[in-house]
Amino acid sequence: MTPAHDAPIRRSSALTEYLLAPNPGPMSLEGTNSYLVSAPEPAGFVVVDPGPLDEDHLQALASAGSVELILITHRHHDHTEGAERLYQLTGAPVRAADPVHCHGGGALLLANELIMAAGVRIRVLGTPGHTSDSVCFFLPDDGPAGSVLTGDTILGRGTTVLDHPDGTLRDYLASLDLLESLGSATVLPAHGPAPAAADIRTVVRAYRNHRLERLEQVRTALAGLGRDASVAEVAAVVYYDVDPSVRRAAELSVAAQLDYLRS
Repeated sequence: MTPAHDAPIRRSSALTEYLLAPNPGPMSLEGTNSYLVSAPEPAGFVVVDPGPLDEDHLQALASAGSVELILITHRHHDHTEGAERLYQLTGAPVRAADPVHCHGGGALLLANELIMAAGVRIRVLGTPGHTSDSVCFFLPDDGPAGSVLTGDTILGRGTTVLDHPDGTLRDYLASLDLLESLGSATVLPAHGPAPAAADIRTVVRAYRNHRLERLEQVRTALAGLGRDASVAEVAAVVYYDVDPSVRRAAELSVAAQLDYLRS
């Protein structure tokens, strides 16, 4: 358990607030943004990504109001570890795309499903790539163009790791296409601040361009190293300047890029 913290619940959009979990790190950035979704005059809340198993953080989420549903964007522990405990505190079922993370009778999330909860319409978007079970949640009534809780598919800063072999570049590029089709919806990421360019189309295009640039760098590295070069050899060329704390993440992304090129 991490030390107690006094982070406030902050407003992030007309229909969402968030509480920053005390789990900063190279992969989680400032920490996990646990979102509370509700209508303007809430009778209850939906919590998205409870975050780590930190009692103070979970108690703060539970005491914000009547929690009626808990949703998970994907399987990684910095999003799911506190889910069962939050269910115990609130009685709210936990729903995820992976049955391992469903608790309290919560049903599996289905792509394109429309959830009505806490007075809010929530559209489930299947967005694999970061992981195979990654989903995003589109709130069509959250402001003029809606908003999207993007989990780790789009971050507030930096780029997303593809957790190969579970996550694939082919899936990720298709997920970016889906998100771009949402127009000018606001990005609400699970880590880091909301991107300066809140329009999801702008963010997605930057992400896609970055991926394609990296893919070209991998092609160039293979041309010099040979087509059978290892993940570590290619990563040493393409990600030569990354901090050692995220070298493993860089190698996962290289593995996904090599799989894409070789298949």
